[in-house]
Amino acid sequence: MNFVGSINDAIRIALKTDDTAVVFGEDVAFGGVFRATVGLKEEFGEHRVFNTPLCEQGIAGFAIGYAAMGKTAIAEIQFADYIFPAFDQIVNEAAKYRYRSGGQFNVGNLVFRTPCGAVGHGGLYHSQSPEAYFAHTPGLKVVMPSSPSEAKGLLLASIRDNNPIIFFEPKCLYRAAVEEVPTGDYTLPLGVANVVKEGKDITLVGWGAQIHVVKKAAALAEEAGISCEVIDLRTILPWDVDTIANSVLKTGRLIVSHEAPQTGGFAGEIATTIQKECFLSLEAPIERVCGYDTPFPLAFEKQYVPDQFKIFEAIKRTVNF
Repeated sequence: MNFVGSINDAIRIALKTDDTAVVFGEDVAFGGVFRATVGLKEEFGEHRVFNTPLCEQGIAGFAIGYAAMGKTAIAEIQFADYIFPAFDQIVNEAAKYRYRSGGQFNVGNLVFRTPCGAVGHGGLYHSQSPEAYFAHTPGLKVVMPSSPSEAKGLLLASIRDNNPIIFFEPKCLYRAAVEEVPTGDYTLPLGVANVVKEGKDITLVGWGAQIHVVKKAAALAEEAGISCEVIDLRTILPWDVDTIANSVLKTGRLIVSHEAPQTGGFAGEIATTIQKECFLSLEAPIERVCGYDTPFPLAFEKQYVPDQFKIFEAIKRTVNF
């Protein structure tokens, strides 16, 4: 099953197992621009799978109101780049709903699905990775899977979690990532990172599509005799401090890589925390390999994104420090 097929399968299971669940967003009734919801309206009816106006703040507001009634809202923001008109609804309403009511009300069972990241031709308005904006907001959970099996298990867990969740889907993986995916109903734990590959010389951390770039860099390093431990963060908020800290206590070195710009990116949060937790075990400064601090460029996308060669150079610098 490919990545987008696993997303579709997870939503189908959610609709089958929860009569209150509805799916809505721009063009989702005919399957969406990436076909993630194809066939769902025909199977579950137009009262449960339906289009909305082209108004992201309206989509978010409706989702919050629906979830506040104790029902399950699966909202799609067509591109992560266009989630910003809904920013106030998400960070000031959804994230604070339980807190401001003293725990009397909540908007759990609320998920905002949104495709994110570079795709090769998206330019500045269809390529961004805005996860760090939402990771700064207490009350939200932020998730970004890297494979079809993760996408299905993490999406089902997100839909059933009692907190509002931003679920980022790296769109370049929709059809590029293919693997065996369990056909049944299953979930993966939120807030738990996955050690993709064990190693002893350096720890490499990424999430989403970037984890595949990190794995390529690790393969280059292995050819040079450097053993890399690769960790897929999976959940950005809350993130798994223990798994990364335990790895760095073993390797003594850390590189964090993401597509988003470096300044204010979530790699900085990881670096700061791990420096505090593992200071006496560090053999070299922690490095970040990220996108540049510019708008996402169309003509220079290959130069902008942190590829495996940039990460490999950082690995060599860190190991030889």
